[in-house]
Amino acid sequence: MDINTMLGYVGCACAIGIPALGSSIGCGIAGAASHGVMAKVEEGHGKFIGMSAAPSSQTIYGVVLMFVLLGKIDAAAGLALLGIGLFCGIGICISAIYQGKVAATGILASSKKPEVFGKCFAAVGIVESFALFAMVFGLIIATSIG
Repeated sequence: MDINTMLGYVGCACAIGIPALGSSIGCGIAGAASHGVMAKVEEGHGKFIGMSAAPSSQTIYGVVLMFVLLGKIDAAAGLALLGIGLFCGIGICISAIYQGKVAATGILASSKKPEVFGKCFAAVGIVESFALFAMVFGLIIATSIG
């Protein structure tokens, strides 16, 4: 296997591994907040769990990107695939981490004022949109290769 092919596989690994890292951090941040809130409130635990799971979707975006990049591996595209996987993976990762932080504050806010839950979830969705942008742009760039 030549170096360009290996770089392509590394790019595929970055496309899934880096977003998964971000999702685990984001879910950990939001999950910790939800546990603290669930210990203090008597009902509505399901919505806190749901919000704390929101950063896990970034791993799905990484999987989609990885499968597209896998289909593009050849001897000439290795460095390009590495760049796409690395930088899109970092963008998706950071989105997941900050989504976890926004979810954590949304969980805390909605525990005190349940009527703001939907508004808080909207902010969680806005942060997620940046992961979608990174994935879509990575897919567009990847489809232009060879």
